Amino acid sequence: MKNILIISAFYLLGLFSLSFGISLIIKAGLGAGPWDAFFVALSENLGLTVGSWTFIVGFLLILINGLLLKERPDFSALITMFLIGSFIDFWLLIALSGIELNALPFRSFILITGILFCGAGIASYLQSSFARNPIDHSMIVFHKLTGKSLSFSKTFLEVMILIIAFIIGGPIGIGTLLVAFGIGPLIQFFYKPMTSLRTKYAS
Repeated sequence: MKNILIISAFYLLGLFSLSFGISLIIKAGLGAGPWDAFFVALSENLGLTVGSWTFIVGFLLILINGLLLKERPDFSALITMFLIGSFIDFWLLIALSGIELNALPFRSFILITGILFCGAGIASYLQSSFARNPIDHSMIVFHKLTGKSLSFSKTFLEVMILIIAFIIGGPIGIGTLLVAFGIGPLIQFFYKPMTSLRTKYAS
C-alpha cells in the first residue's frame, strides 16, 4: 500500500508540474512548445479548448503507440490525458487568465521556469508505469524501436511536431526552440534523481 501511495504521488505531482509548466510557457508568449503550439493552432483554427485537443490527440496517439508496439492500446492513458487537459484549461482559463506579462525579461523568466517544471514533471510521473501520457510514451516507443537515448528520442519527436505546428500556424518563437531542444536533456537530467528518490521511499 505504501509503495502504491508513493508512486501515485509521483504520478499526480508530475502531471501537476507538467500542466503548470505548459501553461507558463504558453502565457509567456514567446512561443509554445511544439506539441502545445500544435494544440493551440488546432484550438484557434477548429475551436474547442487547448485542453480538449490535448485529450483528442492523446487518444489518437494511444492507438498509434499500440499499433507500433503490436500491443493492446493502453486506454488507461486516457486518464492521464484527461487530467493534463483539465489542468491546462484550469490554469489558462481560470487561474492565470487575468495575468498579463509585458516585460521581456519577466516573460523570459516565466518561459524558463515553465520548461523546468515540464522536465521535472515528466521525469516524475514516468516513475509510474500507470497511464503514461501517450505523447511521452511515444518517446519510449521510439526509444525501444530505434535504440536511441531518451534524450535523442524526445528531441527528434519534438522537432517533427514543430514542423507540423509551424505549417498550421501555431505560436512559434524562440520559446518553441528552447522547449524542442531543452525538454529531452532535462528529462534525462531529472530522471535519475527522481528514480533514486522514488526507490528510497517506495522500497
